[in-house]
Amino acid sequence: MAVAAMKIVFGLLTLVTVGMIIGALFQLAFIRRLEDSYGIPLWDNDKEARILRLGYVKPEVISWSPRIILLHNFLSKEECDYLRAIALPRLQISTVVDTKTGKGIKSDVRTSSGMFLSPEEKKYPMIQAIEKRISIYSQVPVENGELIQVLRYEKSQFYKPHHDYFSDTFNLKRGGQRIATILMYLSDNVDGGETYFPLAGSGECSCGGKMVKGLSVKPIKGDAVLFWSMGLDGQSDPSSIHGGCEVLAGEKWSATKWMRQRAAN
Repeated sequence: MAVAAMKIVFGLLTLVTVGMIIGALFQLAFIRRLEDSYGIPLWDNDKEARILRLGYVKPEVISWSPRIILLHNFLSKEECDYLRAIALPRLQISTVVDTKTGKGIKSDVRTSSGMFLSPEEKKYPMIQAIEKRISIYSQVPVENGELIQVLRYEKSQFYKPHHDYFSDTFNLKRGGQRIATILMYLSDNVDGGETYFPLAGSGECSCGGKMVKGLSVKPIKGDAVLFWSMGLDGQSDPSSIHGGCEVLAGEKWSATKWMRQRAAN
């Protein structure tokens, strides 16, 4: 009887052990699937998740003052190429906003070429998806955003450090102050062309082949830089000053969207 009882106990222990091993393997497989979901389209049947690129976008806070978030893989390759294709036939010499008239004027501060998407193009499905993604990650309503601007910087071109917020009253009439900006990179294989924040960080960084004080972000296709021009106190943040470093080789393509306090209509 004792031998039989021991066999039963041993059999039960074996069964429990095997069950635990199988359970552990299933758990490990589930964890591995979650880890591997980064960059793998597991959301084919979820339209909202596809629009937000869940499992692809990886936010990285790179500065708290000014507030800067680097959004890895924010755009897909197809979205980057789509924006470039729309922009290419309509590129013109870039301008800066005139504080007296609100119109764009040419300036040696900015030596790129660019264009703005039209209100009609904003209704295109792919553009709407990008607009919604920007809104969700920035927590600023879609209607508060200006039209997306696509820019091309060729060799030796740059954008000197500047603020995106307005220091005049004329430009505040339409939508109020600019509170945040997102810069989306549309091309790879660029030497130089970093987005430079001179008052961010405490170390040095590379900017157009030179080492300078501050923080810079290398343009990588699909990545985006989201930063705020206003502090948590609702005041303009002088430390948000930024610029586009000189391109040393290749072409730097980017898309910019500025966001306002109110609907920018």
